[in-house]
Amino acid sequence: MFATGHRTPRLGIDLAGGTSVTLTASSKDPKAINQANMTTAEAIMLKRVNGMGVSEAETQIQGSKNIIVNIPRGDGKGDTQDAVAQIGTTAKLYFRPVLATGVSIPAGLVKPSASPTPSGSGSPSAGASAKPSAGSSAKASGTGDSSATPSPSGSTAGRAVSQALQAGSTASPSASAQGSASPQPSASQPAAAPAKSPTSVTTGGTVPADMEKQFAALDCTNQEQRSRNYQTSDSANAVACDEKAQPDGTYEKYVLGPVAVNGQNVKDASAVFDTQRSMWIVQLKFDGTGAKAFTATTTTLSAKQQPENQFAIVLDGQNVSAPRVESPIPGNTAEITGSFTQKEAEDLANVLSYGALPLDFTTQSVSTVSPQLGGEQLHAGLVAGAIGLALVVLYSLIYYRGLGLVSIAGLLVSAGLTYSIMCLLGAGIGFALNLPAVCGAIVAIGITADSFIVYFERIRDEVREGSQLRTAVQRAWPRARRTILVSDFVSFLAAAVLYVVSVGKVQGFAFTLGLTTLLDIVVIFLFTKPLITLLARTKFFGGGHPWSGLDPKRLGARPPIRGGRRRPARASVAKEA
Repeated sequence: MFATGHRTPRLGIDLAGGTSVTLTASSKDPKAINQANMTTAEAIMLKRVNGMGVSEAETQIQGSKNIIVNIPRGDGKGDTQDAVAQIGTTAKLYFRPVLATGVSIPAGLVKPSASPTPSGSGSPSAGASAKPSAGSSAKASGTGDSSATPSPSGSTAGRAVSQALQAGSTASPSASAQGSASPQPSASQPAAAPAKSPTSVTTGGTVPADMEKQFAALDCTNQEQRSRNYQTSDSANAVACDEKAQPDGTYEKYVLGPVAVNGQNVKDASAVFDTQRSMWIVQLKFDGTGAKAFTATTTTLSAKQQPENQFAIVLDGQNVSAPRVESPIPGNTAEITGSFTQKEAEDLANVLSYGALPLDFTTQSVSTVSPQLGGEQLHAGLVAGAIGLALVVLYSLIYYRGLGLVSIAGLLVSAGLTYSIMCLLGAGIGFALNLPAVCGAIVAIGITADSFIVYFERIRDEVREGSQLRTAVQRAWPRARRTILVSDFVSFLAAAVLYVVSVGKVQGFAFTLGLTTLLDIVVIFLFTKPLITLLARTKFFGGGHPWSGLDPKRLGARPPIRGGRRRPARASVAKEA
C-alpha cells in the first residue's frame, strides 16, 4: 500500500457524495437483452456521462438487465442533472451521407501547409480494386491498406466500398476508421508554425450555407463539443466529430446529410474471420426497408466524388466509421473489410448490432447523497466499527486476560490487511467502499474474534485435561482448525451467493464479508497459531500465570496425565495392606 502510494480507500457514492442511477433494460425482442448489447449500452452510457464533463463516473452491469451508473459529486466540470437525464435515453444509430469534411487541429500542433493540387479522382494512394462475387454481397480486394492520405485536392480519405465496405486499419467502434485527412505539403513549402489556438480546415466537399457557421465553429479537439450530439432531426443536416484523434493528432469532423438508413433496419451484424483473405470482416444484414434504403443510398453515393461518396455510421451523434462507396450495393447484405483486429471487428459489430436491436432503459431509482451527508454516514460507520472493536477487546481482556492480547493483536493485523487491500483494490479494480461494505467490515470483527475463541477454548480444554501448554497448543490445533475452516467456509459461501444474486450496494456488503472471511483464515493460520506456539514457550504463559488466561487451577484442571502411572502403585499398596 505504501509502495504504490494508494493510502486511502476509494469511497462510494453514499460516502463521498454524488448520484446513483439504476436503469433496467427492456426490449420487444427478448433475445436483444444479451451480454453483448448490455456491454455496449454500458460503454455508451459511460461515454455520455464523461463526455458531458463529469469526471470519474462509473457504470456497472448488475444481473442480466440492470445497469448502475454512479456519478460522483459535482466538481464544477459538468452538469450532473443533465447527465442523469441523458444516460437512460436509447442510443440512436444512423447512416448519413457525408456532405463535407474537415480537420480540427489542436493548439500547438505543427501542421504543414498544403498547396492544392488538381485532382478529381479522389482515390487514395493505396488503391483498392473491387471484385464483385456472385453472392448478394460482393467482396472487395485490395493491394494495400485502404486508409490513406489523399492528394491535396481537399478530398478526405475514406474506405472503398463495392458490394462491401472497405475499412482502414484504424477502425474502431469508438473512433473514425478512415485514414488521416491531413493535407500533405509540397516539397518546396516549409512547415507552418505551431498554432496558438485550435484551428479548423475544410478538407473536402461543399458545406451547405445553413451549416457554414456551425461547421466552422465546431472544435473537435474540445471533448465536450466532440461528444455532443448535434442531430436535431432525422431529415436535417448535422455535424459530427470522430471520438479519437487521428495518428497525426488532428480530429476529423463532418457535415452530414439527412438520415439515409436507420440503424434499427440493421437486422444483424457479426464479426467473421475470412480464411480466404486471412482478415477479419464485419458482415451486415438489413431488413426489407433497410435493404431498399441502403441500395438507393449506395447507388447515389457511388456516382459522386470523395468525400461526397462516403456515408457516416453515426452513434449518438459521433462518427463510428465513414466508408466510401465505389459502386451500388444491391441486396440486403454487405460487409466491412480492412485491417481489422479481432477486437476491432467485434466491437464494431456490437455497435451495429446495438442499432439493430435497440434497448430501452427505464429508470428504477435515483439516489442523491450530498458530500456532507456522505461524510456523516462515513463518520457514523467508523464510530460503529470502533465501538464494536472496543467491545470485543474489552470482552477478550476480561475473559481471556493475557490471552486476550493475542486476539487483540490478531484483530489489528486483520484490520491492517483489510484496510490496505481495500486501498489497493480501489486503485486496481475500482472497488469503492460504500456504507454496506463498512457494515460488512464491522461484521467481520465478530467472525475474526470467533475464530480466536474457537482456538483458545480448544487449548483451554486440553489444559483442563491436564496437558502442558506446549502440548495443549499442538493437540488443540487440528480440531480447532477443522472447526474454523468449516465456519469460515459457510460464511464465505453465504457472501458469495449474496454477491451473485444481489444488485447494487448490497454487493459491497457481500464483497467485504467474503474478503474479510478469507483474511480471517490467513490471520489464524499465519499469525495467531505461530504466535501462540511462541508464547507457549514463555514462563508467563507456559507456566500458567494467573493473569495469562491459562492458569490450570483457574480452569479447574485435572491432575497431570502422568498421574495415571500412580494408580497401579496405590492399588498395589492397598493390596499388600
